[in-house]
Amino acid sequence: MCGRFALKAPPAEIMRVFGVAAVPELAPRCNIAPAQPILAIRADARARREAVLLKWGLLPSWAKDLAMAARLANARGETVAEKPAFRGAFRRMRCLVPADGFYEWQATPAGKQPWFLRLKSRQLLAFAGLWERWQGPDGAALETATLVTTAANELVRPVHDRMPVILQPADWAAWLGARTRPEDLKALLKPLPSELMERYRVSRRVNDARNEGEELMAPYQGN
Repeated sequence: MCGRFALKAPPAEIMRVFGVAAVPELAPRCNIAPAQPILAIRADARARREAVLLKWGLLPSWAKDLAMAARLANARGETVAEKPAFRGAFRRMRCLVPADGFYEWQATPAGKQPWFLRLKSRQLLAFAGLWERWQGPDGAALETATLVTTAANELVRPVHDRMPVILQPADWAAWLGARTRPEDLKALLKPLPSELMERYRVSRRVNDARNEGEELMAPYQGN
């Protein structure tokens, strides 16, 4: 699964890496949690990339109320094409979610130890995401998103058995493309090779979603 991640890159870098003309105003965040706004890159009606803010936690268009979103921060890649909550978005409403890296927790005798995982290159990465538009009884619209997950690679597995799908730049256009075949989309939902990533322990302060700051991403040397 993926329950926290960081995005502190400046707007200019996000625009350059993802090829968008503008980025919504969003402060650098190092402890992004479900139910909070996240930045996403999607294709607009003219197939151009646009950056938007979406609420983390998918709310299908047919949901009766907001409560369902709390359970849908992640979507398993193995079943995303068949599950009623995700299959519509998988067919036509896919997005990229930029990040500097993400956190996972390892069970230890002293309690859960958080680790930060990122690309060795320290470049921005892109999670495979899905988004939906829900309209409430009052007519107000809400756009939400979920992160697609897969089995952990060799680097992540000692910490957690799942990880977010990290798409390589060469695959971004296919993931966003309206004409990409379902079988080709499914082929993208695999672990990123371990040799492209690194991990290190971080402070347990990240366990509390109310804590914020770049020190949460720093290597932790304590016990």
